[in-house]
Amino acid sequence: MTYVTRRSALTIIAGGAAMADRGARAADMMGRVIYPVAIPIYQTQFVADRVGFFKEAGLDCKLIQGGSGVKTREIIASSQGDIGIGDITHPMQLSNHGRAGRVLMPIDTRSSAVMFIIRKDLSDQGINTLEGLTEWKRPDGRKPIVSVSSLGGTNHVWASYYMETMGLDQKVTWIGTGNVDTMLGSLKSKQVDVLVSSLSLLNESMEQGWGTLLFDGTDEAVWNKYIGGKVPVTAHFTLQSTIDKDPQKMQAFVMALWRAAQWIKSHSPGEIYDVIEPYVGSTSRSANLLEITALQRVADYQGTIDAADFSRGEKVWFREMTGIKPLTMAEVVSPAFVEAARKAYPG
Repeated sequence: MTYVTRRSALTIIAGGAAMADRGARAADMMGRVIYPVAIPIYQTQFVADRVGFFKEAGLDCKLIQGGSGVKTREIIASSQGDIGIGDITHPMQLSNHGRAGRVLMPIDTRSSAVMFIIRKDLSDQGINTLEGLTEWKRPDGRKPIVSVSSLGGTNHVWASYYMETMGLDQKVTWIGTGNVDTMLGSLKSKQVDVLVSSLSLLNESMEQGWGTLLFDGTDEAVWNKYIGGKVPVTAHFTLQSTIDKDPQKMQAFVMALWRAAQWIKSHSPGEIYDVIEPYVGSTSRSANLLEITALQRVADYQGTIDAADFSRGEKVWFREMTGIKPLTMAEVVSPAFVEAARKAYPG
């Protein structure tokens, strides 16, 4: 099945550079860009907005916080948003439910948001491994509660895979707690025992005395042991129907996001933070700088997915927990747009 015809792809590529320089049309195209929560992992969207790459591509964009990865997916599914960012399983879920989701551009090579942050008081009691956590019971006798932003989102997909591989996934209770403020609040109030999130939330919880690191699933050695190498984890995605409705507009989005990725590549964490601060102000500057630095180590500045990358991810994506029926790479990835962007603006 072909999702972007050869003729359409050639037209996109041929017109890419000119469109980027002049704007896709005389009048700006209206756009709605969706991101899950206020953390730096979604910085390509923030930079594209703040530096002006959306505008230069002929887009008048409104960035909207979905509240979680799952809610972002729902907004894209309902066509209330043009392009979203989140775990690569979201467009797969869309395809499994008859909505033909498409990955436009991956942004990383491994997860930067699968840090297990344990309550400080539990750490002080000597719980310092995932196995130790699962042996502990809450005062009412229940299993430990592990919080993620949303059930089925990035944190949940990858954290549950680690736990499943270790034989521990059924020994905890998983819940979704939403955005930055509510995630941190649930840890502070001891409503949850572990929070799975990113470095900025780890640092914030440590600064406040609420939590500390239990298990680092973002560490390269840990990742390679359990996952085996490069995997696209987070990506910009849309619907095939949205592409079909206006391929020029979708090319404009990808052109702007590609340029944002190259801008991030060539700037320091401090410069990046100064640009994206309006979007990530819920956590401290120091916490965000740590995360932005960590993101540089896992970033995919080429925006590519090859067969080996996809194959490594299949064991995580297509399993009982996700409920996703297997899909081929051709059924998921639409590479023509980023290829056109790369030709227009070589990295």
